[in-house]
Amino acid sequence: MATSYLIRTVTQSCKLGLRFNPTVNSNAYIFHPSTSIVQISFSRTYVSFVNKVTADQLWSGVTSVSNAGKKRGRGRSVKKRLDLNKGQRLGVGKSEMVFPGLTGPAMTGKKILEVYQPKKDESAEAASAQKKVPERKRRFPKIPSLLRGYSGRKFAGTSIGPPDPINDYVFNGFDSKVLEYKIVNHMTGNLGRKARISALVVTGNGNGLAGFAVAKAATGKAALRKAKNMAAQRLQYFERYQNHTVFHNFAVTESKTTIFVQKKPAGHGVVAHRVIKTMCELIGIKDLYAKTEGQTGIIQNVTKAFFKGLMEQETHQQLADRMQLNVVEYRPEMENVPIPVAKPSQGFSRPDPIKEEAFDFNNMYYKDGRIPLKKYVDPDLQFKLPSTLRYFLNQHKHRNQKHARYLRHVHGLEPSPEEVKFRQKPLK
Repeated sequence: MATSYLIRTVTQSCKLGLRFNPTVNSNAYIFHPSTSIVQISFSRTYVSFVNKVTADQLWSGVTSVSNAGKKRGRGRSVKKRLDLNKGQRLGVGKSEMVFPGLTGPAMTGKKILEVYQPKKDESAEAASAQKKVPERKRRFPKIPSLLRGYSGRKFAGTSIGPPDPINDYVFNGFDSKVLEYKIVNHMTGNLGRKARISALVVTGNGNGLAGFAVAKAATGKAALRKAKNMAAQRLQYFERYQNHTVFHNFAVTESKTTIFVQKKPAGHGVVAHRVIKTMCELIGIKDLYAKTEGQTGIIQNVTKAFFKGLMEQETHQQLADRMQLNVVEYRPEMENVPIPVAKPSQGFSRPDPIKEEAFDFNNMYYKDGRIPLKKYVDPDLQFKLPSTLRYFLNQHKHRNQKHARYLRHVHGLEPSPEEVKFRQKPLK
């Protein structure tokens, strides 16, 4: 019955000149009535995720947090809803064409306006009147690359400025840097587990004066300020050789952390643990090599060991007074000419020579007679490889050719490029 009714309706509509296109969930059907042949198409309505979900449901999926997530603190960084239509004008595109009756008046007096493009000044006035969508502010301001710490946005390695003035004394030229920033807990009888912030800060003026301190407080700012001011009250002065490096090689141990420090010439730079680099920057040491062994992740042990090693240094003058000998220095860039560095304070040196066979300035400050192990590297190892021998055999025919060509150029015996090409032609 339904099919016959549909065919009759279609036939009547065709006689009246009407266009019939019903919408049902079915494929296209072709009907052949007796009076005429009519083709009828039926469109299909698709139901998908876009049709089912409303805008409120989409926003709730982005901005909402479950109850379990709220308990864990996940709701702090949830974004707010944005009005996507804010700052937009209907009918206005990039070219800012004016359509009368839609984006502007349809008539001016009795004259009907046509579609036109406004001048630049008019579009600028319209843009100024348009409400701009405010940019979302950063929760944390971006830190420049040179001011960042060791890793990401963490405090370790960052500068917190000079210490606070004490009465009338101002710490001019000082700077303080955070070496360690962590949360520590301890159990109390009435409050249970109580958390605090522990900060390790080192301060210095870059001219041999530096100090460090560890402080704890309930908040991070208070711990940093307290540690910085405590470090300013524990300053120590360190002697430096020519204001750029240490006086001699040494090894120092703190708990299970050992540091081997080597003296380096000017221009070498500081090659060491990142914490030691920071301390050298604040102390004023520019050239140094330090190898850290053992528990290198315990920052407090590394700091204590390095300060301890610098304090136990022996200057060249102290060495001359202790050994009653003149101290001289040999430099390769000075053709190893002995340069006097220090002499005994009493004015004369002892007549008897040193009887210790293993006396060496580079190893005399390592304790318990132990010195760093330096593995022997065969200088001819690369020449013993089969690949190296093949390379030298291939290059053997080119030996001395560069110098010979230079001499031919000098004496005018080198052929020109045209003559070289002529010589390369085959003989007839």
